[in-house]
Amino acid sequence: MAELRCDWCLSSPEYIAYHDNEWGKPVTDDQTLFEFIVLESAQAGLSWITILRKREGYRNAFHQFDPTKVANMTADDIDRLSQDPSIVRHRGKIAATISNAQCFLRIAEEFGSFANYYWAFSDDKVMTNNPKTLADVPAVTPLAETISKDMKKRGFKFFGPTICYAFMQATGMVDDHLVGCVVKEDSK
Repeated sequence: MAELRCDWCLSSPEYIAYHDNEWGKPVTDDQTLFEFIVLESAQAGLSWITILRKREGYRNAFHQFDPTKVANMTADDIDRLSQDPSIVRHRGKIAATISNAQCFLRIAEEFGSFANYYWAFSDDKVMTNNPKTLADVPAVTPLAETISKDMKKRGFKFFGPTICYAFMQATGMVDDHLVGCVVKEDSK
C-alpha cells in the first residue's frame, strides 16, 4: 500500500523529499530560519519548485545563508548576482536579501536570537491544523498578517502575509500536513 502524502508535493522527487524531511518541522536555528526567509522571499510570484531547484545556487550566492556575511554584501554583489543564473536574477529580491539580513541581525540582537522573536508570536507552540484537502489550507491567516506587519515595520521586504504564512508552514510554526499524510502520522 502506497503511503499518502499531501497532494501538493507529488509532482516531483524534490518536492517529496522537501515535504518528507523539512516542511512543517519546527526550526529554531537562526541560520536555518534566515535560509527560509531568503528562499520564501525569493519565491514571491514564482513556484516553490523553482526555488527548491535553485536552493544550492542560493546557498552558494549567499554565503551558506550566514546572515552576518549576507548583511555585509555590497552593490557590486548585487550587480554580480543579477547575472547569476543559479538564482532568480531579480535585482529587487537580491537587494532585499541583503537588507533583510541586516533586519534579521537587528532582531536577533534585540531578542537574543531571531528564533526568540519569531516563536514568541505563537507562544513557542506549533499550531496543528487538520486539513482534509488542500482547499482547507489557508493562504494567509491573521497571525501571518501580524508577523508580516511587524517584520515590515522592522524593514523586511518581499515578506507579505502570504509569504509569511508559507514561512510559518516551512519552519513548522504551523503543521498543515493533510489528515492521513504519512508525515503527520509519523509525528503522532
